Amino acid sequence: MQPARVYIGIGSNLDDPTHQVRRAFEALTGILASGCVARSPLYRTAPVGAPPGQPDYINAVAALDTGLTPAQLLMVLQALELAQGRTRTARWGARTLDLDLLLYDQLTSDDPWLTLPHPRLHQRAFVLYPLYDIAPDLNIPGRGRLSELLANCPPQPITRLDSAN
Repeated sequence: MQPARVYIGIGSNLDDPTHQVRRAFEALTGILASGCVARSPLYRTAPVGAPPGQPDYINAVAALDTGLTPAQLLMVLQALELAQGRTRTARWGARTLDLDLLLYDQLTSDDPWLTLPHPRLHQRAFVLYPLYDIAPDLNIPGRGRLSELLANCPPQPITRLDSAN
């Protein structure tokens, strides 16, 4: 079986978010039957859709080639979140680590447990900018070209912090 190209959104706004995101990059390189092929720069953004008073987020995107199924990969991502202290108390609440499976090749799924592509990917500058950094020619199933989605994304303050490393 040929590996699938997947894109993982990474975000943190607690417990040294920059360090949390860098630890996530390291953890993603260790996923069984997978290899990290690209890392975006880090970005700082204000929380979107979140309760007021949260600190800013540090966000990034990683591309992996994986032999895992979408369900297997999602379980691994959730285990990595837990290993970095993630607790699920409030929707869109502050978190040490959030790992979102954004895309799994060109697969589409409406499963309530795993919707692909990620249902709000096209509305989030904190996903679109780092995704564009590593895959500018990407086509999002059911949504169109990434460059067009980025051009039409609702405005959101976003600051690029560094280059990929």
